[in-house]
Amino acid sequence: MKRKNASLLGNVLMGLGLVVMVIGVGYSILNQLPQLNLPQFFSHGAILSIFVGAVLWLTGARVGGREQVCDRYWWVRHYDKRCRRNGNHS
Repeated sequence: MKRKNASLLGNVLMGLGLVVMVIGVGYSILNQLPQLNLPQFFSHGAILSIFVGAVLWLTGARVGGREQVCDRYWWVRHYDKRCRRNGNHS
């Protein structure tokens, strides 16, 4: 797969994962309101969709070449031995 196509596919998967996660969280929140009378059966699916969205997001990051995004997080940079710049790697 060409780099441009891989990047496009990765972006689409990441976007789809984000949409699925937001819809799952939104439905889970709306399901807590008793006046809407939403079916309880779909609440388990909403929770599952959050995890499915996260997997889609991570798959898109892997395909699109962004799997190292976590290295930019402050916690990882400061407390992970692989990300330190102090010179003594062991």
